[in-house]
Amino acid sequence: MSEKVRIALDTMGGDHGPPVTVAGAELALERHPGTEFIFFGNASLIAPLLDARPQLKALSRLVHTDVAVRMEDKPSQALRYGRWKSSMWLAIDAVKKGEADMALSGGNTGALMAMSKFNLRTLPGIERPAIAALWPTLRGESVVLDVGASIGADADHLVDLAVIGAATARILFGLDRPTVGLLNIGVEEVKGLEEVREAGRILREENFPHLDYRGFVEGDDIGRGKVDVVVTEGFAGNIALKAAEGTARQIGEYLRAAMTRSLSAKIGYLFARAAFRQLRERMDPRRANGGVFLGLNGIVIKSHGGSDAEGFAAAIELGHGVVRNELLDKIKAALGRPHRPRSQNTRHSGGQGAPHAVSGATS
Repeated sequence: MSEKVRIALDTMGGDHGPPVTVAGAELALERHPGTEFIFFGNASLIAPLLDARPQLKALSRLVHTDVAVRMEDKPSQALRYGRWKSSMWLAIDAVKKGEADMALSGGNTGALMAMSKFNLRTLPGIERPAIAALWPTLRGESVVLDVGASIGADADHLVDLAVIGAATARILFGLDRPTVGLLNIGVEEVKGLEEVREAGRILREENFPHLDYRGFVEGDDIGRGKVDVVVTEGFAGNIALKAAEGTARQIGEYLRAAMTRSLSAKIGYLFARAAFRQLRERMDPRRANGGVFLGLNGIVIKSHGGSDAEGFAAAIELGHGVVRNELLDKIKAALGRPHRPRSQNTRHSGGQGAPHAVSGATS
């Protein structure tokens, strides 16, 4: 591939819009010189920010549109008025047209997924895309998916997630056979939703050559790094992600309060500040900002809507690595496995319907 990575930005997306997206692009450019950007959005708001950053401006192109997807829009609404003309759609379309290697947005997640799927389509054999996050653990990092693309999953979809998640871990972590676990309410095979138990059966019996299935994992196993890839459906995955981010911020606030409570605490902090700085950097949710939309015929990255410039730069860097490592081509190759008949024992659960029965009790 070309030495340069071309990034299409939905500059109007997120809670803060152009001030954060442009500043984040500048930070990312400092770390990856030569990266090229296409900014989609309101030129009257974006142009002055680029004028103040001549190095970034020299490697950027600005495409004006005054249509932006709102954070509160339903996906159907966003598609109805934003197709072909919103900053989000145009960024995705640049990937489809080959003008950019990836698209990035901090906007409405549901709208971004709907537009990405409508415009780029899914890869052969993949019915629904997923959002994958890199999760910091005691052992390094793990891939966790799905963290919010869609609600509910049947067994076949969970197996697909295991395959594309393992392909991602092989590429990002350099592993020959990543370990994979299904998130569940217990490690016993009799526990959990029928779809999760059926997916576990398929993964055990099929014994895929490019992944090492380790059975069920629980929520506290994610941070331990018990497996390289944690598979779950989007509802549970998003709750787990937001809970972890909130806990990280909570502990950070506790530490700051403790270090300023008394003179002795302040003196102790001076002696241990290097260790506390390392801990703060490790726990900073901005480091893990950015989710990769997997299963699409193109690269789309979702940044947190409330991210600051540093967090947005981290999402750009994630996308930069995904492109440089040719993740999409390698996932396509991984999905070229022999055809597996779809399971007849599970039902599709893509919407918010009646809850499924749970076997066993939580531990």
